[in-house]
Amino acid sequence: MIFNRIKILRAENDWTQADLAEKLNISRQAIISIEKYKYAPSLELAFKIAKVFNVSINEVFQYKEDKNDK
Repeated sequence: MIFNRIKILRAENDWTQADLAEKLNISRQAIISIEKYKYAPSLELAFKIAKVFNVSINEVFQYKEDKNDK
């Protein structure tokens, strides 16, 4: 499963979901879905998210192997 730190990074920057959505030119609903792990962003969007926070993609997204993946 891919985990993300978007909610944490938003809080550190004092951004709302709407603020981030506007910066990325996507809907607020998309941000909600990504934060709740209901939607995995495309690779392009993942890089854009990292760029708006000025961090590496590894600081936003992390893969953790699920027990069922083995």
